[in-house]
Amino acid sequence: MRFLSIYSAKESNRPPSPEHMATMGRLIEEGMRDGYLLGTEGCLPTALGARIRVANDQFTVKDGPFTESKEVVGGFALIQAKSKEEAIEFTKRFLEVVGEGECELRQLYEAPVTARADSR
Repeated sequence: MRFLSIYSAKESNRPPSPEHMATMGRLIEEGMRDGYLLGTEGCLPTALGARIRVANDQFTVKDGPFTESKEVVGGFALIQAKSKEEAIEFTKRFLEVVGEGECELRQLYEAPVTARADSR
């Protein structure tokens, strides 16, 4: 099963310390090596982003920063796990390293694998 862990926290607008980056790097390296972490990325400040909405066939674009948000998406991880409980444990390890914030964990839809029609 694959899960998307979406990390949200108060925006600090300053990069993590070199020590924090090193600790996070070790956790990411371990997760990739052990096969449970498929990918991860952190987000730059919302001042560099935009929100795009559509309603009644009309698009609106709002440039950052998003001051009305108490918390913003700070990054994500794509996790391979045997169960939701296992994905929760991996996410708890991440939160122990990152500190304050929360993760929303969502199982991803996986289409069934079908045999190739043109297999030779």
